[in-house]
Amino acid sequence: MTSELTHVYLMPGMAANPTIFEHIKLPEDRYKIHWLEWQIPEKDESLEAYAKKMCEFITYDNSVLLGVSFGGMLVQEMSKYLKLKKLFVVSSVKSHHELPKRLKLLKYTKAYKILPTQLVSNIDLLAKYAFGETIKKRVDLYKKYLSVSDKVYLDWAIKQVVCWDQEEPHPEAIYIHGDKDIVFPHSCQGDCIVLKGGTHIMIINKFKWFNENLPKLIEA
Repeated sequence: MTSELTHVYLMPGMAANPTIFEHIKLPEDRYKIHWLEWQIPEKDESLEAYAKKMCEFITYDNSVLLGVSFGGMLVQEMSKYLKLKKLFVVSSVKSHHELPKRLKLLKYTKAYKILPTQLVSNIDLLAKYAFGETIKKRVDLYKKYLSVSDKVYLDWAIKQVVCWDQEEPHPEAIYIHGDKDIVFPHSCQGDCIVLKGGTHIMIINKFKWFNENLPKLIEA
């Protein structure tokens, strides 16, 4: 019966499409997975307003919401307006205090306003924005997963990451982070599940851990 299922909504990271979750499989007799997608924001839309708009895609109460990277920041904002069973934040930050120095510098110098986001047709540059690394040998992988290259979206998203103002970790969120994450290297401290060898794209290459452990964490 559909009414007995737990609905699990998955939000990808910056510039990524939801196929990053293609290997996330949960027992179908208990869970129904829904992929969320980035919507192009209004130019000066606040993260709060955007989060409220994204909540319209959550059509079941007592659902599970999981976000990756910038999507992890977004789901923390969305959770303020939803009744959730569980909130998961993966490869992200618990507060603005965990943002790396280079992002804090962008905020204080306002240099994020002049980043060359018009060049994002260059997939290598987009990979650097989204995953914190250049493509190297994984061209096809990145072309597959990174598809949101709209300049308005990227300008907005970078500003929201840099200017995020959350002071304290979400008290009910389950934070999951990799100890080899070079995008957010300061996020393993505190109340956090740390995956040994996990990088910023561990939702893709450590999917077996998530498939095994997410049901236990959801029901705990």
